[in-house]
Amino acid sequence: MKPLKFIATAAMGIETLVAREARSLGFDNVQVENGKIFFTGDESTLVKANLWLRTADRVKLVVGEFKAETFDELFEKTKALPWPDFIPENGEFPVIGRSVKSKLFSVSDCQAIVKKAVVDKMKTHYNRNTWFPEDGALYRIEVSLLKDNVTLTIDTSGTGLHKRGYRELHSGAPIKETMAAALIMLTNWTPDKPFVDPFCGSGTLPIEAAMIGQNIAPGVNREFASENWSWIEKKVWYQAVEEANDLAKYDLPLDIQGSDIDHKMIELSINNAREAGFGDFLTFKQMQVRDFTTKKEYGYVVTNPPYGERLGERAEVEELYKDMGNVFRPLDTWSVYVITSNEKFEQLYGKPASKKRKLYNGDLKTDYYQYFGKRPLRQREQ
Repeated sequence: MKPLKFIATAAMGIETLVAREARSLGFDNVQVENGKIFFTGDESTLVKANLWLRTADRVKLVVGEFKAETFDELFEKTKALPWPDFIPENGEFPVIGRSVKSKLFSVSDCQAIVKKAVVDKMKTHYNRNTWFPEDGALYRIEVSLLKDNVTLTIDTSGTGLHKRGYRELHSGAPIKETMAAALIMLTNWTPDKPFVDPFCGSGTLPIEAAMIGQNIAPGVNREFASENWSWIEKKVWYQAVEEANDLAKYDLPLDIQGSDIDHKMIELSINNAREAGFGDFLTFKQMQVRDFTTKKEYGYVVTNPPYGERLGERAEVEELYKDMGNVFRPLDTWSVYVITSNEKFEQLYGKPASKKRKLYNGDLKTDYYQYFGKRPLRQREQ
């Protein structure tokens, strides 16, 4: 069997991070594009990508790529692809789509044509004259057109990869688990250092830090659409999960703290941490950011504070950023990382960032402000 081609989708601005993850997992031919990365491998690559990619949104299997400027062309080239290699006779295969700057701009028409082409191909292969029952495993097809270039994929993940399985309840404007992991991985934090989130909401950043710190695969406690695919042997999944459990450092001590002004958020964080298996490893307390004190050194603050997007909140949030500056600026060995859409952040915090990175938090354009603390003095060699 020739190598399979995959796409891992990602939020704009963190594609290189997803690529770095893919390379560290040993995937081949990793290439970066806007909002996605490509790589190749076999069915075990598909399984490992879903289990281990912390910052990707979902993993798709590429069935075919071609140019199409007419509906006839779309139909014939879709029909020529090896759909029965992936979809069994009872497979459920809905078609979703999108079209950007293409002559075939009607998404609903493109979806209908792709569906008909796949059905025709499968009728021939399975020697069948009637419609398929579609009562088996899910093989969600996506037809994506960009400037007349068509990419046809099958979604291997099912629910998005940000759904780790620990956060059934969340705060009103939660950060996605995948973005939270990205924010942490863009720092130099290591699990032997203190980690603090003073606006923890439902606890996502502290929990993701704990998963990274203990090397726990983010997908180990959830299910994926491709778990039920007939052409991937169950033992491939079992072995990958077993390997993930062997690599995890479940007993590694952590110094991770979350705080929030809202006691309901603290209760939510504690429940989510318990659900994730970190009930004994994480500390959450109700506290205003201005009350934070520490005697620890070389810690990391990673946080997603309120942005003040709503008019009535702006003045309150600006005071909050001033408080942050007053609290964290004197901690010269600490590194501070803050994501916000508020363009006045540095001015309010009272110090220019060591580095800034543009990121999209959902649909919102933000900056990731990075303040690097002093590094520990290295011991002289004996």
